Amino acid sequence: MANGARRWVDLGPLGSFQPSEVAKLAFAVFICCWIEKRQHRLLTFSDGFLPFAILLLAALGLLALQKDLGTALVMAAIFASAYFAGGGRKRYLLLLFAGLAVLFLVMTLAEPYRAGRLAVWRNPFADPLGAGFQSSQAILALGNGGLTGVGLGHSVEKFLWLPEAHTDFIFAIVGEETGLIGTTVVLAGFVAFALRGYRLAGRAADRLGLMLAASITTWIAFQALVNMATVTDTLPITGVPLPFFSYGGTSVAATLAAVGILLNIAGQSRRLSEQRRLDATADRGRGDRWSPVPGPRRGASVPR
Repeated sequence: MANGARRWVDLGPLGSFQPSEVAKLAFAVFICCWIEKRQHRLLTFSDGFLPFAILLLAALGLLALQKDLGTALVMAAIFASAYFAGGGRKRYLLLLFAGLAVLFLVMTLAEPYRAGRLAVWRNPFADPLGAGFQSSQAILALGNGGLTGVGLGHSVEKFLWLPEAHTDFIFAIVGEETGLIGTTVVLAGFVAFALRGYRLAGRAADRLGLMLAASITTWIAFQALVNMATVTDTLPITGVPLPFFSYGGTSVAATLAAVGILLNIAGQSRRLSEQRRLDATADRGRGDRWSPVPGPRRGASVPR
């Protein structure tokens, strides 16, 4: 347990293990396989959307027991993207988003510390030494970085001023040390990752690859967006790491494993494209000489 949240399993000398990070990848693979098997029933409400919604609520319930609202947001995005990529109805997705908005609002107001974060979200400097301390220090770090930053390793906020500076709020340290230029490069990198990921999904060799590529890309891009929005006080504070940047072995391992699946999907797509190119080349070279259209063979007499 840390900061009132039960998100880690102590493994003794091996460190700690965070099951929710592995669950993101596990649930992404599971829900994509589940949708693939129920493809012919996905468009129905009672036999397609309703079981899907129940599975999502079960996953969110487990995360609610861990008091992990940030991961619950990311998990909902993973499930929704898989459902959309699998061919689900858009009106059911709108219904899902409306229900999730109400659910997350209830989960926020049910916990006093979440309600406190929501109260200081509009103006963290109203209580800079209390509930708004973390947000105000993150904003000060970004402001201190200016355009070009104070230099790598020269951050002041990371020395016991900004809580969780090496994990959830690493983006503020990036902004302080590398400035607006550095944060823009990081943001552009995630945008490029999202564009390439969705482009890969559109070129996947099969529907399962399409859903996996879409859900994994949504997971990493959406989590990065939520993290950066939290650090810049665009959204209330939620505890999600910045992919590829935040410290944490479980998060990094799960994210890199997900990228490995994306590379595998890309390899299958490349092999399929190459096979199609070879088949098209063979068809152009063969022309009409081996046409399967029935007709008189060479040397056969034609009846008159």
